[in-house]
Amino acid sequence: MESKSNPVSGSCLCRAVRFEVHLPSRFCAHCHCPDCRRAHGAAFVTWAGFKAEQVRILTGEDLLTRHLTDTGATRSFCKRCGSTLFYERPRCPGEVHVPLATLDGPIDRLPSAHVYVDDRASWWHITDALPQYGGESGMELKIAKGVTSG
Repeated sequence: MESKSNPVSGSCLCRAVRFEVHLPSRFCAHCHCPDCRRAHGAAFVTWAGFKAEQVRILTGEDLLTRHLTDTGATRSFCKRCGSTLFYERPRCPGEVHVPLATLDGPIDRLPSAHVYVDDRASWWHITDALPQYGGESGMELKIAKGVTSG
């Protein structure tokens, strides 16, 4: 895992937008909601969450375009290559979510859960031992795989 004192760099596909995140992260989880799946064209997206002040855009801020979703969330994309870079939602004020795959190195934690599992792609089966959350909020414990009480 990366040291907490070092920033981790990241970028979009064309590398025109470059940024860094400063550890510690707040969480890391796989999201299966339909909006994330469509925005990324993937079965799920692995997000890492940071306090807003821990995310710094180094170059290409003028190339970011923002999309306000019907849920009030903001998704930020690179205008040049289309990469999704940042996600901010009203339920998590002051927090920025960054796709783990846009980072150039590891962060201080591995993914710890699957969220919005009731909305997962029908052709994708979750086979790891991480806890699974779903329900109306997407965050209600459904399956506590690998979780032990202590």
